Amino acid sequence: MKHKSTIRIVATVWSLLMGGLVVAQDQASSGTDPHFLDRLMTQIIIALGAIVVIMAFYTIVRLFTLVTRMQELEYLKQQGVDVSKYLEEKEKHSWWDRFMKSMTKAVPVEREEEVMFDHEYDGIRELDNSLPPWWVALFYVTIIFGVVYMSYYHFLGYGPSSEEEFRMEVEQAEKAVAAYKAQMGATIDETNVTLLTDEQELSIGQSIFEANCAACHLPDGSGQIGPNLTDEFWIHGCSIGDVFHIISEGVPAKGMISWKTQLRPQDIQRVASYILTELAGTNKEGKAPEGEKCQPQAMEESEVAGDEVGMN
Repeated sequence: MKHKSTIRIVATVWSLLMGGLVVAQDQASSGTDPHFLDRLMTQIIIALGAIVVIMAFYTIVRLFTLVTRMQELEYLKQQGVDVSKYLEEKEKHSWWDRFMKSMTKAVPVEREEEVMFDHEYDGIRELDNSLPPWWVALFYVTIIFGVVYMSYYHFLGYGPSSEEEFRMEVEQAEKAVAAYKAQMGATIDETNVTLLTDEQELSIGQSIFEANCAACHLPDGSGQIGPNLTDEFWIHGCSIGDVFHIISEGVPAKGMISWKTQLRPQDIQRVASYILTELAGTNKEGKAPEGEKCQPQAMEESEVAGDEVGMN
């Protein structure tokens, strides 16, 4: 009889747990949320941990209350008060005490001799109190949860391993980074950058060049600290990818900083396009040529277009 309440509690928790797992499995299999079941298991673990902490706190409070009560009863005995009558009057209309008594099956202090063992150590006697039903129920719940957890993750193989969870999280992070880059235009690099010819884009590139690059290359690109950008000689190549890479990564050995932390990829593309379409080939008098002779793509396209016009 004394374990009926415990069995009912365990059965209820088991039903809720199994129902939650079934719902989670349905959501995971349907593809609506493949990680729902993993989060559910984590939340169950957190909930059980919270229950353990709460029960431990309750136990400490209960023990403190019992110690205080024993001291109170000892004081009343010294004062000649009938302790049994005092307790009966005190607990007669206390629903909270009756509830706690049913939950803990605690034996009143004045009846401790009924559950006291015969042996003693250094004057200390041991009581044969029953374990509180909530404690027993919690113990059974942890066992059941352990079986379900081991079966789900290790025996049946439904749950992902730690390595699989790590890979899934990395995959999600990579997708989030890719989406962010796509939104910010950060997918542009030296391997896929294209030469811009739109006047508005080139105008933006000119503004960025004059604000950030003119200090070393001069506003007309004829070069000062940095090389001349208007002649036919280029140190690191003259394709749009080459110029994009140099602006993005910089040339620390020559004192040119990397601009990728200060300019967005779209802006670097605009600056590179402005240099190749508006400055390259203008042959402004300035710094002496450096590097190897190279003809930018923009100049090649303009020459082809000019030839076609002449032929027409």
